[in-house]
Amino acid sequence: MARLSNMIAVVTGGGRGIGREIALQQAREGAKVAALARTATEIEETVSLIEEAGGEAIAVSTDLIDLAAVESAFARVASELGPIDILINNHGSFQGFGPIWDCDPLVWWRDVEINLRGTFNTCRTAAPMMLAQGSGRIVNLVGGGTGNSFPHGSGYASSKAAIMRFTECLNDTTIGNNVRAFAVDPGLVRTAMTELQLSSEAGKTYLPGIQKLFEDGVNIEPSRAALLIADIAAGRFDTLAGRLLRGVDDRDALAEEMDAIVAADGRALRFSSVEQAKL
Repeated sequence: MARLSNMIAVVTGGGRGIGREIALQQAREGAKVAALARTATEIEETVSLIEEAGGEAIAVSTDLIDLAAVESAFARVASELGPIDILINNHGSFQGFGPIWDCDPLVWWRDVEINLRGTFNTCRTAAPMMLAQGSGRIVNLVGGGTGNSFPHGSGYASSKAAIMRFTECLNDTTIGNNVRAFAVDPGLVRTAMTELQLSSEAGKTYLPGIQKLFEDGVNIEPSRAALLIADIAAGRFDTLAGRLLRGVDDRDALAEEMDAIVAADGRALRFSSVEQAKL
């Protein structure tokens, strides 16, 4: 039996790129999948690919920053597929490039709103369902700027750092009732988001390092994150709940290092040990 058989997985941003690969991998592992995004045609294509391979999936078009729409979408998933076991927040926006005085403030805030508020809305809706059934796993995707400065991508970075802390808080709130939250950094993947960074004048001006990384051969396959998240969904990395896992990680090595990571309080947003000692 496939290790995710009889599980229901919700994948946001499931219509293309990393999200599509995550949805396909969840289905390969036996899960029934709900692909969520605003663009119906893209998630319908993801569903068609899953069904062609013998899996079961539905496409649910929704605006993640509209809480009522998210609640309606999750109610539909529960009604058509069953209780939600896995939530994977893959959606993301990064269109505000440059120093803050050059960024359109509405674009900057839109990045933050989609990334952070969208994740809040889905978690706020799914977590009570999971708590009621006594189990569940939530995976929130983070990225560049989560643990380091990103001067010309401050909106994206601020939202992703906030999602990391939010994941820690959520996990500490729910883990006692067998609901776990994880953060995953997929690494630098060539997607529609990075193509905008490469092709737009603002991206060329303020984010030339992205082009350099691709030229140097840094291009993580989306399957790396998808396989890691399938492992998380199956419970392999429960010890690391509330912490950061990365698409570039060697999953076997990571499994062996879990206890040491927890003992060192690693893979988390923390003050340095020196600063912590002063508090």
